[in-house]
This record gives sequence, C-alpha cells and structure tokens, in this order.
Amino acid sequence: MSSLEALTVLVSTRAVLTLPDDSLLLTPASISISPTTGKIVAIVAAVLPRTSFPSHTTYVDYGSKLLIPGLVDAHVHLNEPGRTEWEGFNTGTRAAASGGVTTVVDMPLNAIPPTTTLAGFKEKLAASRDQCWVDVGFYGGVIPGNAGELLSLVEAGVRGFKGFLIESGVDEFPAISSADIELAMKTLNGTPTTLMFHAEMIPPITDSVGDAVQVSRPPLAPKGTLKEYQTFLESRPPSFETYAIEEIISLAHLATNLHLHIVHLSATQAIPILKEARSRGVNITAETCFHYLGLAAEGVEDGDCRYKCCPPIREQLNQDGLWEELQVEDSCIKTIVSDHSPCTPELKLLPPHLQTMDSHPNMHHSDSGVDMRADLELEPKAPTASSEGDFFAAWGGISSVGLGLPILHSSAKKRAAAGHKSTPTIVDIVRLCSQATAKQVGLSHRKGALKVGMDADICVFDDTEEWVLHSRGMHWKNRCSPWEGHHFTGRVKETWLRGHKIFEHGGANAGFIGMMPMGEAIVEKRIA
Repeated sequence: MSSLEALTVLVSTRAVLTLPDDSLLLTPASISISPTTGKIVAIVAAVLPRTSFPSHTTYVDYGSKLLIPGLVDAHVHLNEPGRTEWEGFNTGTRAAASGGVTTVVDMPLNAIPPTTTLAGFKEKLAASRDQCWVDVGFYGGVIPGNAGELLSLVEAGVRGFKGFLIESGVDEFPAISSADIELAMKTLNGTPTTLMFHAEMIPPITDSVGDAVQVSRPPLAPKGTLKEYQTFLESRPPSFETYAIEEIISLAHLATNLHLHIVHLSATQAIPILKEARSRGVNITAETCFHYLGLAAEGVEDGDCRYKCCPPIREQLNQDGLWEELQVEDSCIKTIVSDHSPCTPELKLLPPHLQTMDSHPNMHHSDSGVDMRADLELEPKAPTASSEGDFFAAWGGISSVGLGLPILHSSAKKRAAAGHKSTPTIVDIVRLCSQATAKQVGLSHRKGALKVGMDADICVFDDTEEWVLHSRGMHWKNRCSPWEGHHFTGRVKETWLRGHKIFEHGGANAGFIGMMPMGEAIVEKRIA
C-alpha cells in the first residue's frame, strides 16, 4: 500500500470486531480501508477523531450505528440461467446488497442447466458475468450418475455440494439414493469441501401388512382440504427429517474426512440425533433459516401459499426449540441462512385477496415430495379457481435474501420482551450469519470478519429504526414474500463491498449508488 494512498476510515462507538483468537468483541472502533486493495488495513478499538488521519482521508463517523462484517448468505437460489423469470444474478444480488449481505453462495438448482457438471458450471459463470452486486460463490450438485464430475467441480472452485433425499420439484435435479450418497461420500472424502443434504425422506411403512394397510392411502397423503396449512404441515412431519438424517449418519463412516451438513433444518426432533452423532466424532453440522426462526405455523392463514416451503414452517413450540439450540454450547446448528427460493407470483397460487397476478400455471402436485395427485386419484386439469390457495400445488420456497438481519434482530428483541431468558445478541448474529457461514464455505480467510487483512465487506446497521416491509421495498425480481407487512426493528443503512459503498438506504438509484455492479464470481479453489 502506498503511503500516499487516500484511505477510507469508518468509525463508530459500536463495531463487532474479530480478535486474533477468532472471538468476537463489541467495541468502539476506527476501521481503515484501502480502496485500492479492498482490504481492511488497520483497526483501532476506539473512535479516533478525523484529525488523527491525513487530510485526504475519507472519514465517516456513524455515531452509534453498528458496524458489522457483511453477511455471508450460504444458501441462495438465483436460478440463472434457465429460470430467470423467477430470479437472476442482477436482481438477487441487489436484494442481498440492500440487506448488508456481501457474499451469497448460489445453489446448484433451480438453474437450467443445474451445476452438476463442469460444463453446467461454466454456463452459470458466463451468465453471472457483470451482473453481480455482491460477491457470489457456487455450490455443485449431487444427482444420480454424476459422481465422475464431482472432483472436477472441486478443482473449478465450487464451495460444496448438495443432494436431495426426496424429489426436488424440478426434473433436472432428481433425488439421490443411498447408493448415490455412498459414491459421493467416497469420491469427496479427503477433499476440502462440504457435502450437504436436503434431509427429507418418506419413512417406510412400519405397520405390519394387513387389511388396514392394504386399504389405507399411501403414507402421508393429504388428509384434509388442500388449502389448509395444517393439512400441508401434517403431510411433511418431523419424521421426514429425522429419517433422512439417520440415513445420512448411518453412512458417515464411509467419509470420516469429509464435512457433512444438513441444509434448512426445521424439525427440532432431529437435534438430539445430530448431537449424538457429533458426540461420536461424526463431522456433521446443520443450518436453519430466517423463516423458521421468525414465522410459525399458527400465524399462517389458510390459502396463503407464500408461506409454503420444504421442510415446512412448523409450530411455535418447534421454533422455540430452534432458538434454544442456537444458544447452547457446541450447538449442532452452526449457521443461519435465507434459503432464498423465489418463483413467479402466479406459481404461488394465491387467493384473490393476496394476488398480484391473474394467471396461474397448471402445476403438478409433486413439488419437492410426494405426488399428491396420484394419491388423491386426481387427473391434472386446467387451472381453476379451486386451485387458488392449494398448498400442495403451489411452488415451495420463500423470498427473503437481504432480510435476515432485521428478521433475526427483531425476533430476538421480541423474544427478550416476552421473557425468554436466552436470546441472541448482535455478536451472536454476526457469529451465525457472517463468521460461521464464511467458514462453512471455505472463505473465512477473506470474508465474514472485521479484521486486518480481510475484505472490507461492511454492513452499517441501525438497530433502532422501526419500519414495515411493503412490496415496493423488495429488491428481488418477484415481489411476493410472506414477510410483506411485517414490522421490523433494525434497518441496514449502508453496505460496503471490498472497500466501496454499494448501497445506501434512501440514496439515488433506489440506494444502489454505484450504478454498476462490482461483485465478483468466487472461483478460487477451496483449501479449507
């Protein structure tokens, strides 16, 4: 760094810094940034006055607003190429930037082609060029028959791999069998990567075969009206998750030198299973999602398919258990992510009072699970008013990238006000959404920390501002989300990416003051 370089210095009475031992500290701080390298070059745990720096320094005093490392959202579906009417690199990463997220990691589906081959990865990289407002990493996919592609994807820089133990809902990304899992584990064992699983499986019929079984419907077919959320919830019980996780753990001995990870854990019944495996030395962790921590089944109106996701949003008691697990020592839930999985509004089949679009597609009852039409002896029909609000026909996925920080902060604040003894602090949120997510994807050497030598990815957060999310405040492509109308405490005011401010709430161009995206595709080979 040249001694004549004009540095940028950001100061605040409250910043969450990473210490040499990787512990986190909330403290006053003055953070010096090199705009040339995009790195943090110096940190002093005090608010230094402007006069402490050369006159040509860009000096910004944020008062008591929080300075925290940019969030690393390690579970996002950007859907490009192939399904860009659902989302795309430009809109999805703009939404991320608006919420203090400076790195997202794109899932291998629902793009076409999926990231299951080296050729497919190259297509995705080409589609991302000059479109990303934040830095973007990529996962590869595990599907039947692609084991020969996995190591080449590791070499090409993917951050990990994901497979489904139940149908994904898109034909180009089929579910994997136990044999496929075994092959993937053996292939990836010893490589610096993470093998991740959508952990839902249909449990086997355990009743003895008799008249009752022979005349019953197939396991877990809907047993109520398809517009009632309770019907959908009961069709995907916790046993879907626990059975899948037990299957994964039963195979873990095949890959003792490989990190295994459960994505979007919903059911608390799986927690003791994971903890028992970890106590035996199995290298397995889990993540949960903002919607599982901020939404509960009791609050879902019948027919409001904006809330549909798989695994489902469960009851308040289950949510309480997730919050409690996050606060225990050596929790098996190491990270919190968005699982931003958008679609066009018409695929949500919303009833008239929630609709923003008039047309509805002819959706099949097979989204990420059982083919419910066959179970109910229904023939596919042209869409009618009766399909509105059908939780089984609507696409499953929740749009929320960029909302995680206000969701967690607001929810924690409400829980504290309600008398819950253990609620996350801003330091905990940084650990779960920045530090640990960066480590999960092998980027902790440059992302997820306010520390000298790290990328100067910084989120400026006003933890006192109260606001309501309206559709006009959504920056992703399709403004359809269950978070619409929710009241939040805490708002991202600015986002800095590698030493440059890319978003300012209330600024020109809807806050995207740089006008042009400056995010990069992260394709460095993972080493840890």
